[in-house]
Amino acid sequence: MDYVAALVPPMVMAVAFTALVVTIVKSQGGANKAKEDALVDAALARAEAAQQVAKPAEA
Repeated sequence: MDYVAALVPPMVMAVAFTALVVTIVKSQGGANKAKEDALVDAALARAEAAQQVAKPAEA
C-alpha cells in the first residue's frame, strides 16, 4: 500500500491544477468581459491623466 500513499499527493495536485486551469479558462470572456474592459480602460485613463497633470508642459 505504499504505492497508493506515494501516488495520492501527485494525483491531488494534478486534479487541483486541472480545476484551476478550467476555472481560469471559463472566466475569460463572457457577459462580464465588456464591464471588466471598461473598468480597466477607465483606470488607465485616470492614470494617464494624473501623469500628464504631474508633468510640467515641455515647450
